[in-house]
Amino acid sequence: MSSTKPTLDDLRIERSTQPKASPKTGLVAVVLIVLVLMAAVAWWLMRPKVIQVQTALVREVATSNGERTVLNASGYVIARRAATVSSKYTGKVVETLVEEGMKVKEGQVLARLDDTNVKASLRVAEAQFESARTALDETRAQLKQAELEFKRSAELARQQIASASVLEQAEAAAATLRARLARQDRDVIVAEREVDSWKQQLDDTIIRAPFAGVVTAKNAQPGEMISPMSAGGFTRTGICTLVDMTSLEVEIDVNESYINRVTPGQPVEAALDAYPEWKIPCKVIAIIPTADRQKSSVKVRVGFDQLEPRILPEMSVKVAFRESGGGTNAASRATIVPKAAIQKLDGRDVVLVVLNGRAERRAIAVSSAQDKEVMLSAGVTAGEKVIVNPSAEVIDGARVKEITP
Repeated sequence: MSSTKPTLDDLRIERSTQPKASPKTGLVAVVLIVLVLMAAVAWWLMRPKVIQVQTALVREVATSNGERTVLNASGYVIARRAATVSSKYTGKVVETLVEEGMKVKEGQVLARLDDTNVKASLRVAEAQFESARTALDETRAQLKQAELEFKRSAELARQQIASASVLEQAEAAAATLRARLARQDRDVIVAEREVDSWKQQLDDTIIRAPFAGVVTAKNAQPGEMISPMSAGGFTRTGICTLVDMTSLEVEIDVNESYINRVTPGQPVEAALDAYPEWKIPCKVIAIIPTADRQKSSVKVRVGFDQLEPRILPEMSVKVAFRESGGGTNAASRATIVPKAAIQKLDGRDVVLVVLNGRAERRAIAVSSAQDKEVMLSAGVTAGEKVIVNPSAEVIDGARVKEITP
């Protein structure tokens, strides 16, 4: 009885036929692809949206560190450049082109005076000028004839045909005409100057603004007489009062006992009686080097660091002269942002700053507040942009886009 021995070939696995793919494998791949697409769509729909916001630039201002008040005083806002615009001579107003509150430019026509008499005088002067020129031309022709007569008489006298008296008469006639020509030449110049004078007077009937400013008072109406000097109760002395609003400053009478506390360039804080909560930074421009014997005071001029439309001439103002702590004027810097940019969060003041297209919440330190602006001592830096009137959806980290107001 024979038996076959097992060999290594019996242990080899036949791979001649590949295993068939299961239908479940393809289904799983399709499901995975669908899930990936759904996740992508969900992420696209739920991504943070960009919120349009209005921003304001953070400004930097100079303040004084450790300032204290050394003197309180009161005064009035005055215009350093103001004028009652009038004419150069007395005349009747025929047209006024200004009203109170109107802004005018330098050289703009404000009014016109009656120019009937001036135009008539100008026509007379022009006629005299033409007459003088005609007389000058006539004398030139006569002089030419006289010089020819003199030459002929001289030639005849040389030939002893004409007498010496004839030669002398011809010479005297030529000399007389030369003198007359010189005088008439001057008469032409005088007549020309007379024409220029009347043209200037005609131009003076048009009253123009001497500088740019705002009309604060209208003093004359068409039909009224106007004069540069007071000439009676029925004659006006000016067309209007013009004020240069860029020249506003504060004029203060400081008691001479305290003038030693005031120095040029000294920081001053002003408050208008109309806006007592509005603290306006100022500085001393000059101390007038004379005292008023009647009031025992010295006049001090104080200038605004920045003018605003709310500041008007003749407003009452209270000022506080400041002095830095330790007697020094060590300057520090502060920032100003709109009041509409400040929010309250957990009892703290915060603002939202735009940084790299996102909103970033910052805690701030408020040092003083005005009507529409707030001065900060910390929290933001000059040049950054804060969001004004942020909506509830603008939170820390939200994507934002600035819009032009």
